Amino acid sequence: MKKFRYLDYYLVIPYLLLCLIGIVMVYSASADIASQNGGSPTAYLIKQTIYVVMGLIVVWFMMSINIKILQNPRFLILFAAVQFGALLFVKLFGQAVNGAQGWINLGVINIQPTEVCKVFLILYLARMLSQHENKISTDFFSSVGGPLFLSFLFVLLILIQPDLGGAAINGAIIMIMILASGISWKKGVVAIFSIIFGFILVLLPLLSRIAQSGAIKSYQLQRIIAFVNPFGTAQGAGSQLVNSYYALSNGGVFGVGLGNSIQKMGYLPEPNTDFIMAVIGEELGLLCVVLIMCLLAIIVARTIWLGVRANDAYSALVCYGVATFITIQTLFNIGGVTGLLPITGVTFPFISYGGSSMLVLCAALGCVLNISVRQASGRELAVL
Repeated sequence: MKKFRYLDYYLVIPYLLLCLIGIVMVYSASADIASQNGGSPTAYLIKQTIYVVMGLIVVWFMMSINIKILQNPRFLILFAAVQFGALLFVKLFGQAVNGAQGWINLGVINIQPTEVCKVFLILYLARMLSQHENKISTDFFSSVGGPLFLSFLFVLLILIQPDLGGAAINGAIIMIMILASGISWKKGVVAIFSIIFGFILVLLPLLSRIAQSGAIKSYQLQRIIAFVNPFGTAQGAGSQLVNSYYALSNGGVFGVGLGNSIQKMGYLPEPNTDFIMAVIGEELGLLCVVLIMCLLAIIVARTIWLGVRANDAYSALVCYGVATFITIQTLFNIGGVTGLLPITGVTFPFISYGGSSMLVLCAALGCVLNISVRQASGRELAVL
């Protein structure tokens, strides 16, 4: 209970508000469609509420745990082995959802190893990069080349599921953490481009073999075509984006009222997951969308600020990694909903329906709260 004394309300209050908005909007977006399909209108409401409660438990656990456990090499080796095995398993035997074979069905919940990989990479790279912080500026590749190779191997496994959105988010986490590791920006850019070049040299032959085998599905190409010309493909691949446009246009600044969305009534696919922000824009208007974005901005800004104030490289890198995770995932989702980016199937943080995404985000936030609590308690002891 002592830890609650140092609770960071700049993180906790926006997080709780986002979760509450998510529960309400998941119910609004899914009730009618669930009823039409013969299910209970409250089915998704109950599940999302359970996920939020589970997420609160995860936040509390990660905030309370001794952070040295997360830095322990044995823990990280075990985490890496389980993560590697899970990514191989989903590629070979995983449940396919929306074209990506990236889910493990555990009955009560579907686990997506791509989501878990984000937290793994943050904890793993923070440990490896901070351990060699004195050598990074002078001998980058010899000091952390192995961990970076392993990290990009995970990204490659995610990419061939195929999950382009998940691979991009995990790749962005790696790159930002490299730049934040203490390496000079010039050397950092050179290092990143060298890694990307090497990655491409490995990836192109692999993609060529995959394409020849017919493993690349046509829906992936259709998403690119829909992004370039959504109205030209409105009866096919572009229907998601076109109906998202209609929803945002209908909502305007103030919205048509909670529960009154037209596009969620079978026109807009995935209204409670990937495109929940389109439903929010239609029902509650631009003002609510801006409010949600501001709440997330507070979490990200506070996380970065905690990283800047951190007295050790590990804590700083964890904060920067979590801030990157939340920011890139938000941008990918909003970009897909508004047509600024191709649709990647990325959920909106703390709002979209889904247990795997919610629990991973809560674990990441719990790590930041753990760092915040240690900073606050350390300052109080320093004053005493």
